[in-house]
Amino acid sequence: MVDIITDKKVDTLKGAITTDLKLDPAKTYILQGQVYVKNNATLTIPAGVTVYAQVNASRSFKSALIITQGSKIYVNGTVDKPVVFTSAASTKMPGDWGALVVLGKAPTNSGTGNAAGLPISTDTRYGGNVSNDNSGSITYLRLEYTGGINAPAENEWSTDKVSGMVFESVGSGTVVDNVMVKYSNDDSFQWVGGTVNATHLISYNSGDDDFDYDMGYQGNMQQIIGYRTRASSQALRANGVESYNDSVPTTNPPLTRPVISNMTIIGPQGVDQSKTNINQGVYMRKGTRLAIRNSIVAEFSEGGFMVCPRTRPVIFNNDNAEFRSNLVHADVLDRTFAWDQDVVVVADPLLTTFLTNTVNNNSVISASADFKLTAMYNAGNAPNLTPAAGSPALSGADYSGVDFSNAFFTKTTYRGAIGSSNWAAQSIWCNWQ
Repeated sequence: MVDIITDKKVDTLKGAITTDLKLDPAKTYILQGQVYVKNNATLTIPAGVTVYAQVNASRSFKSALIITQGSKIYVNGTVDKPVVFTSAASTKMPGDWGALVVLGKAPTNSGTGNAAGLPISTDTRYGGNVSNDNSGSITYLRLEYTGGINAPAENEWSTDKVSGMVFESVGSGTVVDNVMVKYSNDDSFQWVGGTVNATHLISYNSGDDDFDYDMGYQGNMQQIIGYRTRASSQALRANGVESYNDSVPTTNPPLTRPVISNMTIIGPQGVDQSKTNINQGVYMRKGTRLAIRNSIVAEFSEGGFMVCPRTRPVIFNNDNAEFRSNLVHADVLDRTFAWDQDVVVVADPLLTTFLTNTVNNNSVISASADFKLTAMYNAGNAPNLTPAAGSPALSGADYSGVDFSNAFFTKTTYRGAIGSSNWAAQSIWCNWQ
């Protein structure tokens, strides 16, 4: 069954798009199966276009839009007329379709590869050495009910498939701003290698990680939100941010290293009893590096910020990795800073002492109410993550040093994704329903 309510003409996207195509804002579109933009073609999607993804039962045939190497996508939405990809089902569910996948020629730490879960061919290849590769521009986009290619509780290293908004080897010439992924059955955002930067991202009630970085991703992010009102029944371990290098892990360059400022990661309210359902706010894993500042992490039970045996020495030695000037909370207070010892998660008092020293300057927040956000949980309505009077998030931002003083970052006084102006308020683009 489909549920397409529109007074517009309906057209279909299917097979391969091999020449430049601009969608018609006077039409609604059906994404029929796996559609490839190839042969260096450009797909342009004007403001206000809605694309309904056909629902196929088999994971191998879930609908997806794939922008192949050399091709480009231009999503030209606005806050009042976003571009929306959603399920065509009459009763929409997480996993109804697969992903929007962009494949580029920027570096990874594994050379080239093929997008996991899609057929192996030149149309699914990613990787190269063009750091400033340009795959187009994506602004004011919302994706709904993705993640269907992934099996429940899968082993992410052997079978993790494309899900949500996927950037594989996408270069810094590509623009990404104002993208929301909601009700994905697996990850909301995935980066596999590449150098693309991004601002104003929202992950809402994902089934696995909100933001997943691996295989040598190196880029900048600012104003990003991961928000959950419920635990996941899909993932083996669901994290707000999961950053890792590769499965071995190796030290093959480039090492995965997202540089993030003004992030807000919030888990479900209250203590979650099983880490099968919900895990860490930020998990620095498998030899990765990262740099996170001026951010808020709250309401995860297994850890606010967690390291593993390979990344614990990296953070202690300041080995091109840092976690500084953040406000951090965990449902279990002594796990605010935690250590995954492969079998169990343990509180890490030495890490706590190190990360709250005067250099790293992180603050432990004992109760989530102490963040003093206007409406962290809002009873079925849109959350309001604006800092209220007296909030520790109103000040304390730090942009010193090479990574954060560069021109990409807007220098704020506040910490977290939102200051006095709530760009994530309920809108036609940012739909929290």
